[in-house]
Amino acid sequence: MAGTIQNRTKFLNNISEQLGRPKPIKVNKPEWEYQPQEKTLTGLSPSQLVDLLEEQCKKIHTGFVKTTKASLDSTLRDVIKAYNQGEIIAWNDKRFEENGINLEQYQTYIWNEENGEENRVVAEKANIGITFSDTTLAESGTVVLYAGKGKGRSVSLLPTHYIAIVPQSTIVPRYTQAAQEMNKMMKDKERFPSCINLISGPSNSADIEMELVVGVHGPVKATYIVVEDI
Repeated sequence: MAGTIQNRTKFLNNISEQLGRPKPIKVNKPEWEYQPQEKTLTGLSPSQLVDLLEEQCKKIHTGFVKTTKASLDSTLRDVIKAYNQGEIIAWNDKRFEENGINLEQYQTYIWNEENGEENRVVAEKANIGITFSDTTLAESGTVVLYAGKGKGRSVSLLPTHYIAIVPQSTIVPRYTQAAQEMNKMMKDKERFPSCINLISGPSNSADIEMELVVGVHGPVKATYIVVEDI
């Protein structure tokens, strides 16, 4: 159920009064004469976007695998095997079935919001978390995840390893396109997710003596599996 903001106008007017400022007025969205961000990398073809994503994955220490829809189940099996399988947690997402993925062949826990705290406990102990990417940014190697019913954010944040299944059709040049999609979603309260996570591979830190450490928090390793669907 979408949330609502109660007494917003009264609340803002009270703050303005206490600060001795005029009451808030409606702000019109500015129209910028130049918007170079909307043109950057937009000339790339779908295959070039995949190449850019692959190159960026090398920089963010993230595994990258390309496959077809027909081979996706076996490709996923290989990646899971490379991570020593163990307990797996995944979204309750119809895209698994639509893409011929059989999660029952693994020791898989499917996220269920009715189980409450149990979901987080399982995610924390799991070896692998698996989700689909809703939007994918080629420039930064980022998967954008829209949380919601059956799609808990802990699945991508708490397990030791993370696998993102990336339909090629979700790959866009950069954050500009993702923001445009989010702005469209904001107009539909029923469609807007409860949380949006942007994940660019495992965490990186060089705070101590400039020595790079990967996987400081969250998953230690991550792999993106790009599926040719266009």
